[in-house]
Amino acid sequence: MEHSGKSGLGSRIEHILEEITEQYLEKDRYNRPWIIGFSGGKDSTVLLTLVWIAMNRLKEKGENLTRRVYVVCNDTMVENPVIEEYVINVLDKIDRAAKEQKMPISVTRTTPTIEDSFWCCVIGKGYPVPNNSFRFCTEKMKIKPTSQFITDQVSADGEAIVLVGTRLSESQARERSIKRHEIKGHRLSKHPLNPNTYTYAPIKELMLEEVWWIINAIPSPWGFDNKILFDIYRDASADDYECPTVVTDDSHRSCGQSRFGCWICTVVKEDKSMSSLINSGVVWMKPLLDFRNRLVENRNVSELRCDTRRNGQRAVDETGHNMGNYTMAYRTQLLRELLTIQKETQDYRASIDLITNQELIAIQVLWYRDGNFSTTVNDIYNEVYGYNIPNTNMGLQERILLEKSCSNNPKHFTLIQELLALQKNKVLLMRKYGLQTDLESRLENYIKEEVGK
Repeated sequence: MEHSGKSGLGSRIEHILEEITEQYLEKDRYNRPWIIGFSGGKDSTVLLTLVWIAMNRLKEKGENLTRRVYVVCNDTMVENPVIEEYVINVLDKIDRAAKEQKMPISVTRTTPTIEDSFWCCVIGKGYPVPNNSFRFCTEKMKIKPTSQFITDQVSADGEAIVLVGTRLSESQARERSIKRHEIKGHRLSKHPLNPNTYTYAPIKELMLEEVWWIINAIPSPWGFDNKILFDIYRDASADDYECPTVVTDDSHRSCGQSRFGCWICTVVKEDKSMSSLINSGVVWMKPLLDFRNRLVENRNVSELRCDTRRNGQRAVDETGHNMGNYTMAYRTQLLRELLTIQKETQDYRASIDLITNQELIAIQVLWYRDGNFSTTVNDIYNEVYGYNIPNTNMGLQERILLEKSCSNNPKHFTLIQELLALQKNKVLLMRKYGLQTDLESRLENYIKEEVGK
């Protein structure tokens, strides 16, 4: 598997394939399944490619492929739309090819619970967008969903092995992380979070140039055109440093090592990959980038933050700057902006939803719980999309009877409607506890309002 100008590369790849083969055939008590974290990026693509080739060689030799392989893709629900579209197509190809080739490989997509999604946290609960000191997104949107899948698999099979596409040459931090958890003299390392789970990093010794050579020189075992992936990286590369020149084809230009993640990521100072995609012609993403930049700029504006956190704890610094959750006014503004951008984006890509209907419902529930009954999600949606869908919490006959019974005090009618809204929408969330507390809080606030007059 040698190729011109890269002496020794073929033998290194063969060595990795032999190691993967040995590890796959290793006899163990549970026949531990392999779980491959697949993002669709270059490293996870190379990892799955080599595992597939190794398994296929075993199959051709007449070996029974008894160890199952789960390809797990974590969808944060705010992935870069260009990458998300690509990954959906790749996963479909992998799933179909595995069935056609009778490989014990299956595909799973994990997502955060609705309450843990980015928009439910920011627009629904008013969490300030993430930064380096407050990164709720990593735990809620990435670690928890994948860990839950691993836990479920471990409980079913006793133990599991997670294959990761990390490489020592990626960064010093990655190298330290790999070496910190590895067991000397063994390929497997203890998983840092999940008990009875081990990690295996088959491609940790590969250099960036080798990764790109595999992508461009070795046909995809699941029949996908890897040139699409190469072109996405090329278009999204903002920097020229460490961009390897791929020599398998004269038409290949230098390609960067851009990282793709959430289009709304506010932890990085600048989203270079999205900026480069826009400069490469993906102009419909410009409103998304502008919105992301506004979120960063407005994160610490005192007027947009409350003077308390969600638990009621006071959150004002010594200068009088508010540091609590976002105000309800700002949260409604953000939803209006997001839906407007979504509507504009759908003129270019009708299939793109920046926020799901389930999240919209959950946000309404969270707003009710925070005592906001004046502006509804439905109102904002109607305003942006030009619809006239009514807010209906009860039938016509029930409304007439209730209005008659509350004729002496119309405020009672409004109060009962709000309590009904809390009760009705509570069941839409996965965590159903707390309804009594919500009702009591609303009644207490109502009494305070009346007593104060």
